[in-house]
Amino acid sequence: MSGETEAVYSEDSYLSTMEARLLRVEGETGLVFDRSNFFPAGGGQPGDQGFVERADGSQIPIVDTRHGENRTTILLMAGEGAGLPDPGETVVLHVDWPRRYRLMRMHTALHLLTVACPYPVTCAAVGEDEGRIDFDLPEAETGKDEVTEALMALVRANHPVSIRWITDAELDANPGLVKSANVRPPRGSGRVRIVAIGAEGEIDSQPCGGTHVSETQEIGDIHVAKIEKKGKTNRRFRLRFGLPPA
Repeated sequence: MSGETEAVYSEDSYLSTMEARLLRVEGETGLVFDRSNFFPAGGGQPGDQGFVERADGSQIPIVDTRHGENRTTILLMAGEGAGLPDPGETVVLHVDWPRRYRLMRMHTALHLLTVACPYPVTCAAVGEDEGRIDFDLPEAETGKDEVTEALMALVRANHPVSIRWITDAELDANPGLVKSANVRPPRGSGRVRIVAIGAEGEIDSQPCGGTHVSETQEIGDIHVAKIEKKGKTNRRFRLRFGLPPA
C-alpha cells in the first residue's frame, strides 16, 4: 500500500503541533497522514489524543492513535460523527500536550525503575497517573521505600535522555540491551530505536519506540506505591506521581 507515514514523534517527542497532508481514510474514521506527531499505541504506552484543525478553523477530535495493519502507517482515529477532511487536504495536528507530557514523564520513570530494579521485565504499562512493570522476581528483595529512594536519586541527578538508532546486527551483538523477557523489538526496518539515559547511555540503554522527556528531572516526584505478587515468580511494581503518602 502506498503512502507511508513519517513518524515525526520518534525524533521529536516535544513537537505537539505541526502541519500534515491527509493521504486517505481507512475504515470509517482512521485518518492516514503523510507525517504524524501523534504516537500510536504500542510498547505499553497508549496512543495519543488531540484534534485536527482544518483551514476553516473547524476541529476534528482524535480519540486514539494506532498503527495500520502493516505498521508503516499511523491511523489517527476521529471521533464518531466528525466531518472528515478530504485526501490531499493539509491540516494542523494538535496533540493533547498535557496528557502526552504526563505519559512521557511516566514512561521515562519506568525506564529508571528497570535501573533501580535490574531484573527481567515480563510486562509493562504506561498511564497518565500510574505506570507499572512486572519483573521476573521470585521475592522482592527491597521494599517500596528503598526502591523509591533509588529511583528519586536518578531523577534528581538530571541525567540527559536521548535517542539513537542501531542496526539489527548491532542489537544481535548486544542482547543485554533487551530487558523484556517476553517481547523482542520489532524487526524488518533494518534499524532499532534506542532510548539512552546518561551522557553516553551509561545509566540505561534499551530498545523503545515510546516518547520520553529530555532530562530525568522533568519526571518530578514519583514513588513506588505498591509491590504486588502476581505469580510464583512475578512481582508488579506500581509507580505514581507525587511524594509517598505520609
